[in-house]
Amino acid sequence: MRWIWEWVRASLGKSWFLWALFIINLLGTIYGFYWYKNQLAATDPAFFRLFVPDSPTASGLFTLVLFTYIVGRQIPLLEALAAITNFKYGIWAVAVILAGWSLGNEVRATDIMLLFSHAGMAVESLLYTRFYKLSWLPVGIAALWTLNNDFLDYVMDIHPWLPDVLVPYTGFVGLFTVLLSLLSISLIWYLNLKARQFKV
Repeated sequence: MRWIWEWVRASLGKSWFLWALFIINLLGTIYGFYWYKNQLAATDPAFFRLFVPDSPTASGLFTLVLFTYIVGRQIPLLEALAAITNFKYGIWAVAVILAGWSLGNEVRATDIMLLFSHAGMAVESLLYTRFYKLSWLPVGIAALWTLNNDFLDYVMDIHPWLPDVLVPYTGFVGLFTVLLSLLSISLIWYLNLKARQFKV
């Protein structure tokens, strides 16, 4: 297994690998926005729609980060927003799916696909931590965006629609989401800082 890890690490910055991830993320983002079509249509007032499709927005931001790497550029604010939200919503979706199953939801093929695709979102955010050029300012702005999105989701009630079995636990899901935001912000910052210190 170690050789697989070393191969992945060595491939992260290569053009073919970046293009492959770019295409995968782009297709996933398009599908994600399609997935939210009914909730977007039902969201009123319309300006809240920007904050509804959490996962596809996060994967879309990461898709843009991959494109900047392909063309040899880096945008720290984009990296901070993408890394934090892509990790957060990757973990969030996995947790919600598993929680739904534990409370009796049927295990469907779509859920399994979503489980693996969102786990991939979280993993790729971590894999690229040594590439980010982060500082307090972009991370701070990304943190404000992320926590503001939590406020809108669970105070203005525009959070992603939950499985029926989890609706009674919406308050707990909201608390979990805020804690996950704080974890995501801290983890991405810490791993990037360590990577730059040790130049791994």
